[in-house]
Amino acid sequence: MTPPDSPDGIDPTAAPSGTGCLECEEAGGWWFHLRRCAQCGHIGCCDSSPAKHATAHYRATGHPLVQSFEPGENWYWDYATDELYEEGPALAPPVSHPADQPAPGPAGRVPADWAKTLR
Repeated sequence: MTPPDSPDGIDPTAAPSGTGCLECEEAGGWWFHLRRCAQCGHIGCCDSSPAKHATAHYRATGHPLVQSFEPGENWYWDYATDELYEEGPALAPPVSHPADQPAPGPAGRVPADWAKTLR
């Protein structure tokens, strides 16, 4: 199943905002996994991360579709419908954070007891 065609939901030319969660990078936080807004390229942390910035981005902007920003994953999630899509259109590169960037990440900011904070 692929995301529905939506000129407002996916912009395949939008470059990612960076290699890590934009807000966590600014605040010195950390993340478990990363999600990329399919409309504007914002990189946010997943709902298992302490700050849940990808969902916060959806709530603030109304941009419903995210794609995994993890190496080897290309699935989409639709926040508006709570649907998972196993595939969808290709987005502008890069399609994931660097393979040498750990998950959770970034290196040096993940607490030793990180697993206790995940839901």
